[in-house]
Amino acid sequence: MIRPLPPNSTIGIIGGGQLGRMMAMAAARLGYRCHIFTPEEDSPAAQVAALTTRADYEDYRALRNFAASVDVVTFEFENVSAEGLELLAAHSPVRPSPAVLRISQDRVAEKSFINGAGIATAPWQAVGSPSDLAKAMQAVGLPGVLKTTRMGYDGKGQALLRGPEDAADAYARLEPKPLIYERLIDFACEISVIVARTADGALSAFDPVENRHREHILDLTLAPAPIAPEIAAEAKKIASKLAEALDLVGLVAVEMFLDRSGGLRVNEIAPRPHNSGHWTIDACPASQFELHVRAIAGLPILPAVRHSDAVMKNLVGPEEVALWPEILATPGLIPHLYGKAEARPGRKMGHVTRLFPKGGLPGPFGIAAALGPLAHRLEEP
Repeated sequence: MIRPLPPNSTIGIIGGGQLGRMMAMAAARLGYRCHIFTPEEDSPAAQVAALTTRADYEDYRALRNFAASVDVVTFEFENVSAEGLELLAAHSPVRPSPAVLRISQDRVAEKSFINGAGIATAPWQAVGSPSDLAKAMQAVGLPGVLKTTRMGYDGKGQALLRGPEDAADAYARLEPKPLIYERLIDFACEISVIVARTADGALSAFDPVENRHREHILDLTLAPAPIAPEIAAEAKKIASKLAEALDLVGLVAVEMFLDRSGGLRVNEIAPRPHNSGHWTIDACPASQFELHVRAIAGLPILPAVRHSDAVMKNLVGPEEVALWPEILATPGLIPHLYGKAEARPGRKMGHVTRLFPKGGLPGPFGIAAALGPLAHRLEEP
């Protein structure tokens, strides 16, 4: 049990991206101020926060000063220094804990933890040398995916291996090492479940959603996922089990593959708000961001329920953000722009949400029609 933070307390957020931005906006609704720690100039989160410290994540003096100015610390992405979080934890509570971050930011540690909790993943092996890779391909099988154990996101830091002839180039190209090799799963769809957990163990899990990707970047999320009720229940059970095993205080997103036989395999965990949960801002009484803030601030947790079905479409790169005037003019589209100055290829610039009556999520043609000017950007599922 932790003592609730009173109104006007300050939440420190490590990272200045769009997740920090939406976290700060949710915190403001609950009466909290946010202090952002980021090396980035004019970051999305800093635009909506009370305070910002611009410094490198390894600047320990700046981190100490930051810790002294806040009442609790959280983070908005995994590629931050666990050592830095541990330094912060000596001065201010850090939620989720640095131990949780260490697990999630290293794929070998992450897979080992998930399997140790009795939960299935794709078959995998750690790879520290070319000979390790050859053994892994033989033991795990082909095709497979070779990945960096750290710093990979949105498809970066990985290579598809269809045969032994692909191994040498992929091993030489991927940095930093060591690496991990995973069997490529023939999956029916990818789903994710977002769970909030408080310090006293109370859990609140959103319904599973289906995630569809374009060029390894999340493109579309369907809430709820069009899967059988018993599979949805099992997915929520798996995500809740992992939240408990982590002794999580905050939020965790658990990505899973649903294979052709109806089995679930966890792909990865992210102990913070997640792109696949953005629909909750508009379709739920309490969004993923609010539940995260409530959990880390010691407030009562609320049910992770939705009042509507929803489709969330990311706006990626200059091509999609160029449609902003048409999006604003389209009834039914709920727009969210992140305040990023430059629209680079592959960069998430914002998202839109389209709501439907609960139980009324349409099929592909209905979704395309509802997204208006973005319909032509959809890929076939």
